[in-house]
Parts: sequence; structure tokens; C-alpha cells
Amino acid sequence: MGATGQGHVEEPHVDDEESTAVLRTVGKVIKMFRERKGWTQAELGAAVGYSEEQVSSVERGRRAPKPQFLEAADEALSAGGLIAGLRKDVEEARYPKKVRDLKKLEGEAVEICAYDNSVVNGLLQTEEYLRAVFGTRRPAFSEEEIERLVAARLARQKIIDGSQTIPAFSFVHDEASLRRRVGGRMVWRQQLERLLEVGQMRNVEIQVLPLDSEDNPGLDGPFHLLRLREDNTVAHSDIQLVSRLISDRKEIQILELRYGMIRAQALTPRESLAFIEKLLGET
Repeated sequence: MGATGQGHVEEPHVDDEESTAVLRTVGKVIKMFRERKGWTQAELGAAVGYSEEQVSSVERGRRAPKPQFLEAADEALSAGGLIAGLRKDVEEARYPKKVRDLKKLEGEAVEICAYDNSVVNGLLQTEEYLRAVFGTRRPAFSEEEIERLVAARLARQKIIDGSQTIPAFSFVHDEASLRRRVGGRMVWRQQLERLLEVGQMRNVEIQVLPLDSEDNPGLDGPFHLLRLREDNTVAHSDIQLVSRLISDRKEIQILELRYGMIRAQALTPRESLAFIEKLLGET
């Protein structure tokens, strides 16, 4: 199988013109350096250990090269880091458009509020937990698709680690989402420990809505509120087969009202962390 078996070039799953344009530009850069060196596609493929067909597909923007391909091509073509430096652009082009759009909005937000009633919020999931979440999907994702989704989710989570401008976060989890042992006991315990860790951050509040709460305005499902600069707010809802960004002011007002009521019904952040610690102690 040779290069094909190594899997360092993959189908881009391009779903929009923006991704297509990025991959075509990357392909043109690689082609430019290859021709400057006077190599054919077959010669470049032989130098980096890949097939001529793969090199051709990359140069035409039909396949998304993985980091190993970019680094090998950069070294073989003496590109001085210009090809390897395209890694971030290629990675983001591989993410689904809805993920890129959401990641961009999250990066612009001054406050992010989220209610979840089925699983732990995606911004807080450990890698093992999110792999388990994606693994339960039916029809099942391919291994390649899972890797792409995992990479996209982990990229979104960087907003919490302090490497970017830090917004304020408010997460409310229905108790059921914390009791559900996604991925098995050890994965679940690690996820609860992660919540305790993040819950200590000064800009993060995590609350638990107990199952015995008589009022729950969030029964319709999970949602996010992203408060942007200049007092603008958008929302995101991801339920079953529908992923939707919401900007209609009347709908935003409804979700803001619901979120306020949900927070009022939930345990305080201090009580919530104590509740999570108690869950850990029960196993």
C-alpha cells in the first residue's frame, strides 16, 4: 500500500467554498516549491514517501494534507518553514463549517452561557469523554471522521485555557448529564475531575440543576448564549440532526429568560462543586 497505508493525506470533506479555497491555495504553494526545485510530482512523492497520486490530489486541493505531509514536503523542497507553516490553515479547513463559525463567535464573545441536559458541555469535555460521545453516534462515524471532530472540539476548548482573551463562562448542567457514565466509569470519573478543576477558575462558574427541581425551563434541550461586544447576543442550539445559530432578537430574549430561570433553580457554584465531589465519592 505504501503511502496510502500511512494515511498522511486524507479526503478533506470540504463542505463550503472557504475550505476549498484554502486547500487550493496550499496546493498551489506546494506546487510552486516543487517546480522551483525542478521536480515532478512523482519525484516529490518518492522523496517524502508518498504516491504520485497523493501529491497530485494535494496540489489540486482535492485532499487535505496532514501535518506529517506538510513537514516532509517542507524539508524535501527546502521551503524554510513556509509549507509547514500552513498547518493551522489546513487543520481549520478540515473542520466542519458550523464548527468554524461557532469557534469564531466564541473567540469574539465576552461571555458564554450554556445549558446542557444530556452530556457535559463540549467546551469542558476531556478527550476520552468526547471520543466516547462521538463513538455513540448512529450511524457510526468512521475513525477518520472521529479524529476530525475530536480535533475540532479540542481546538474550540483553547478558549478556556487562558491562551486567548478570556471571557466569562457560565455553565449549568442538569444532574442527569453528570450521572450518565459516558465512556465507562474511569472516563466518567476523569470528566468529573475536569469539571472540578475548571470550576476553580475565576472566570468560570459551573452550576448543577438537581433532578428534584420542580421547575426546569430547559426541557426543550441544550443551548448556548454568546454575548458579543456592543451588547449583541447570539445563540447556538444543537439538537439531534439540527445545528442552528440564532440571531433573531425575539428568540434570543426567550432563551435569555429561560437561562436566567435555569440559573436561579440551580445550585450555587460552590454547592455545585460540592455536589460533583459527592458524586465522585459515591463510586
